[in-house]
Amino acid sequence: MAEVTDADFAAEVIGAELPVLVEFTADWCPPCRQMGPVLSALAAEEEGRLKVVQLDVDTNPTTTNAYKVLSMPTFMVFRGGEPVKAMVGARPKRRLLEELSDVL
Repeated sequence: MAEVTDADFAAEVIGAELPVLVEFTADWCPPCRQMGPVLSALAAEEEGRLKVVQLDVDTNPTTTNAYKVLSMPTFMVFRGGEPVKAMVGARPKRRLLEELSDVL
């Protein structure tokens, strides 16, 4: 799964043609690590329809603060350069897919 940074967030997420699911994550966050395999599977299944990336909140404070992310993991869906959905907390893949159905 791709990682984005403050430096390439605009190009990779804001400028993306596909909807982008961004996981705001941290190394010290157990639920974030738990979501790794779920997001990898989701990225593979939805390839061509959805781009899935991770942003480390500790090393990318500018983007984290710009979107007022306070809890890990936070998931944001961007479409057309704008955040269209935000979800907080780990969840099973089935529930994540259900929550994404209206933005895909």
